[in-house]
Amino acid sequence: MRIVLISTYELGHQPFGLASPAMWLKDAGAEVTCVDLAVRPFATAVTAIQEADLIALYVPMHTATRLAVAVIPRIWQLNPAVHLCAYGLYAPVNERYLRQLGVHTILGGEFEQGLVDLYTSLAAAQPIELPLVSLRRQQFRLPDRTGLPVLASYATLQVEGERRLVGYTEASRGCKHTCRHCPIVPVYNGRFRIVQPDVVLADIRQQVAAGAQHITFGDPDFLNGPTHALRVVTALHQEFPHLTYDATIKIEHLRQHADLLPTLRATGCLFITSAVESIDDRVLQLFDKQHTRADLMQVVAMCREVGLTLMPTFVAFTPWTTAPGYAEFLATIEALGLVDHVSPIQLAIRLLIPAESKLLELAEVRALVQPFDDAALVYPWAHPDPHMDALYETIFRQVKASQSAGEPRRLTFERIWQAATENLAPPQIPTRSGPQAEVFVPTLSEEWY
Repeated sequence: MRIVLISTYELGHQPFGLASPAMWLKDAGAEVTCVDLAVRPFATAVTAIQEADLIALYVPMHTATRLAVAVIPRIWQLNPAVHLCAYGLYAPVNERYLRQLGVHTILGGEFEQGLVDLYTSLAAAQPIELPLVSLRRQQFRLPDRTGLPVLASYATLQVEGERRLVGYTEASRGCKHTCRHCPIVPVYNGRFRIVQPDVVLADIRQQVAAGAQHITFGDPDFLNGPTHALRVVTALHQEFPHLTYDATIKIEHLRQHADLLPTLRATGCLFITSAVESIDDRVLQLFDKQHTRADLMQVVAMCREVGLTLMPTFVAFTPWTTAPGYAEFLATIEALGLVDHVSPIQLAIRLLIPAESKLLELAEVRALVQPFDDAALVYPWAHPDPHMDALYETIFRQVKASQSAGEPRRLTFERIWQAATENLAPPQIPTRSGPQAEVFVPTLSEEWY
């Protein structure tokens, strides 16, 4: 039986979400082809799609799902008899729409065993009832990356004049926190599942053999299980002392586990991405982020002290963002010395409210949103102040133009500051406080990180 696994976008990474189930399915006897449409044109997959008995689309995030939806009609045109599956974080919450498009099977949560069960049932022509979301603990297997494009096809890391090949793996899935705006919560609801350390290390080992000089850990939060994370990076550093890595960690966890920061740095952690989201304490409360603006400032100082680069991400435009508030947001980034740490696109991110979002628990959000838009995969909303939606459009266009022109982050920031403060006083960029020395910031080539 021939299976095609398709990824449309995974933030510039070689997709773990294809490599992992590929090994499970091959071990079960399937003939598997992996197709990554993020780096290969659709035309290269036509023959495999035409010959497939089962096609499974990996939809781990909003952008990937919208791209997958656009591919579905082309799949049906090429192979109208195929069994079509969608799996990943965005599959179960968009079940109704995906089924309207003809998707037969939806798998969320821990999907590897579900894909194997689907394969065996189809091969035996025996229909099976599979759970929409499975959170059962799995014994993971070494991901099979042999059918994927080489690492040089993906994002690279610029480090002080050197460009490094980047590998990608996952040491855990889900999250033990329930931030209201997070798309993980409707599926995992405060739970997370680990990938066994020996599997994580073996996956890193094979990527190093393929040329990886840096590893991105794709866990939603690397310190959901701090003992597990430390076990992985300690063993990694012992085996590959020159290998660097990065991880995503909540501000809350960085504060709680401040004693671990020197160990992260000593084992090769080059930078930490943290979903700060806002500097407005009210917005942080609405999001249930479990940190404050003061916590951010403390964590910036802690990371700087141990030599870790903090890369904040933000939801810059929300229904509660005001023009003075946005200017204060920019001023705070400058004052904390984070201009070069923040990808410009983070200054133009607008809140998405996906299906089953916990934000809908808030009466003020329910009163704000319009009916769910299947094609956009969100509840649309308009800012109470039309000027703010206009400002968002202006900033977004500015960021895209600056990216296309290859402008440095500092110049882009200055342009955004001018646009944001055009009708405010004072128009000058505030003087940054604290350490003034210029520090090189490692930069990934994929602008949407």
